[in-house]
Amino acid sequence: MWTIWSSLLVPSLLSGAEASVVPQSKFISRLQSVSRNPNYPLDVVDKFEEATMPKVEAYMSERITSGTNNNCTLENAVIRQEWSDLSEEQRQEYVAAVTCLTKLPPKSDKARFPGAMSRYDDFVAFHMTHAMQLHDNYHLFGAHKYYVWLFEKALREECGYTGYQPYMNYDRYSQDPYNSPLLNGNASSLGGNGELEPTYKGVPQPGRTPNIIASGGGGGCVTSGPFSDMVVSLGPTSMSMGSNLPKNPKADGTGPNPRCLRRDVNKNAFMGATADRAFSLLNDNAEMDGFYNQLLGTPPPRNDPYPWGIHTAGHYVAAVDPGGDPNTSPGDPLFYFHHTALDRLWWIWQMQDPGMRLNAIPFVNGSMTMPGHGKRQSKDPNDVIVDLEWLGPPVKLMETHDQLGGNGGLFCYVYV
Repeated sequence: MWTIWSSLLVPSLLSGAEASVVPQSKFISRLQSVSRNPNYPLDVVDKFEEATMPKVEAYMSERITSGTNNNCTLENAVIRQEWSDLSEEQRQEYVAAVTCLTKLPPKSDKARFPGAMSRYDDFVAFHMTHAMQLHDNYHLFGAHKYYVWLFEKALREECGYTGYQPYMNYDRYSQDPYNSPLLNGNASSLGGNGELEPTYKGVPQPGRTPNIIASGGGGGCVTSGPFSDMVVSLGPTSMSMGSNLPKNPKADGTGPNPRCLRRDVNKNAFMGATADRAFSLLNDNAEMDGFYNQLLGTPPPRNDPYPWGIHTAGHYVAAVDPGGDPNTSPGDPLFYFHHTALDRLWWIWQMQDPGMRLNAIPFVNGSMTMPGHGKRQSKDPNDVIVDLEWLGPPVKLMETHDQLGGNGGLFCYVYV
C-alpha cells in the first residue's frame, strides 16, 4: 500500500545514546502504515511537510532529553489525517459523531443562550460571543488549536468517536469541489451544495480586486447527504453574508431561530488556498509577522484572481448560513476542517525553526484580549490565559502553541 511516507526513509540525525531516545524506525513504521488516497498525489506542501519530519524528530529528541516533553513522544502522538485519506467507514463514523453532538443537551447557560439547543451549539455559542478576541493577534492560532481540540475531545468522549479531527487540503478540492469526497453529498461526505438562491451574490471583499468571492451557484438549503437535515438555531448576526435569512428573535443572535443549513460550495474560494499559495506562506516567511499577514491576505496580493488569503478563502469554501457569518461559522462542520488545516500549516511553519518560531506572536498595534473575570489581561504573552469558559478549563497561551507536549501533555499529535 502506497502511503505519504513511502519515500521517507531518512537516517537518524543523531547517533549513540541520543539516537536511542527516539526509536526512529518505530516512528517511521507508524507513518508508513497511514494510508493515502491514490487519487491525490503529494502536492508541494505535502512534500514540504515530509521533508520537515527529520527536524521534528530532532526537536522531540531534545525535548525528551531535557524532560520537557510532558510524556508526549512521536510514538504515542495522535495522527490527524486529511479527510479523503480516511476510509469511507471512518468518514461515516465522524459524521455520526458530529450528528450525535447535535442531539445531546447543551451545557452552556440557557438564560444567556436560549437558542443553544445542543452540545454542538455550545461551541457555536462561545465563538459567536468571543469572535473578535478569538481572531486577534494573540489568539488566532493558539486559541483555535485549543477550541478544535476540545471539539475533538467531545466527539470522542461524549459520542464514541474513535478517530481524530480530520483536516481539509484545499488544493485537492479546488478544481471540482462539487464532486469531491468532501462535498459531493455522498453518505461519506460532509453533505452537498445548497440549492440555487438567486439573491445570493457571494462574499464581499472590500479593498481587493476582485472585490467579491462570487457565488458558486448555491446559497440555499443543503438538500443532499449528511447534514441536509441539520437544524441551525443560533444566529444570524449582523456579520452574516447570507440572503433571505430568517431574523433571530434576539438582536445579538443568541435566540432560537430554527432553520436549514445553507451553503454555496465555491470554487472561487477554494482557489484562494491552493498548494502554491500555502507553499509560499510556509517557505517565504522567516518571521511571524510575514506569515500572519500573508495568511490573512494583508496587504491584498496584486495580480491574483483569488486574492483572499488562505484564512478568508477557507472560511468561505461553502459559506452562507451559518458558515458565512464570521461569528457563527462553527455552526457548519466544515469550520473544524478549515481551522485544523490552518493549524497544520502553522505547525509545519513552526517546525522549520522551533527555537525561534514556537512561541512567536505577530505584532499588531493594540489587542482585544480574552475576557478574564472582568479584568483586562496583560499583553505579555506569557501572562495571557486562554479561557474558553464552558468548553474547557483555562490554559496559558504559550501552552496552546505546542502541539507536541503542550497543555500538560494533552496536546500530542502530528499531521500527515
